[in-house]
Parts: sequence; structure tokens; C-alpha cells
Amino acid sequence: MHAFDVLGDPVRRRILEVLADGERAAGEVGAIVQAEFGISQPAVSQHLRVLREHGFTTVRAEGARRLYAVDPAPLEEVDRWLARYRRFWEQRLDALGTELARGRRERRRATTDADEQRPTDTGRRPAE
Repeated sequence: MHAFDVLGDPVRRRILEVLADGERAAGEVGAIVQAEFGISQPAVSQHLRVLREHGFTTVRAEGARRLYAVDPAPLEEVDRWLARYRRFWEQRLDALGTELARGRRERRRATTDADEQRPTDTGRRPAE
């Protein structure tokens, strides 16, 4: 099975998202996925097995619990494959970054201009 076949399933992608924050117990992953997708615990176990067998996750035993974590190696392979296509969106992201920076500068300038136009001292003493 190719990496994109594994990642093509939304349940498996969600499991990886959950695990991206750190190691989690199989039961915890199962509870999240079951609640979001309405699938059974055995179905979640099958998805975890596919991820494990294709190298996307690692599992270790801690007593009766099974702790899963992301294994980055297959994701690095996906990243290398995507590298040739990255040029299609990087320019747009760079342009977006430029526009966001321009908007921040304009808001700062507007705030500064407004502050400069406010009367600062009316010559009156504050009421006592």
C-alpha cells in the first residue's frame, strides 16, 4: 500500500492528527475517533493496525495499555514527493504573507495617525 493510500482515509488522517500532539493510549485515540466518526472500537483498531503496519505509527506496551506515536519516516517520504509540487502554493503563501504584513503596517499607521490627531493637552487642570 502506498503512503497516499494509507493517508487517503479520513479516519487514519485524524488518528495521525491526534498523535501529532504526542503519544496517546489506544483507548484515548479510539474514544476520540469513535466520537467524531461514529465507528466501532474494532474499526478504530483496524485503522491503527494499518498505520502501524505501514510505518506511520509506533506502538509500545505500558502494562495493559498500548501507547501509539507518530513515526515521521513515511511522512518525510510524502514530503519529498510533494516537494516538486510545493512551488504551486509557496508563491501564493508568500504573497499572502506580504498582504498580511501590509495590512498590519496600515493599521499601525492609522492608529499612529489617529493618536497624533487627538488633542493631548487642553491647558485645563483636572477636576479635584
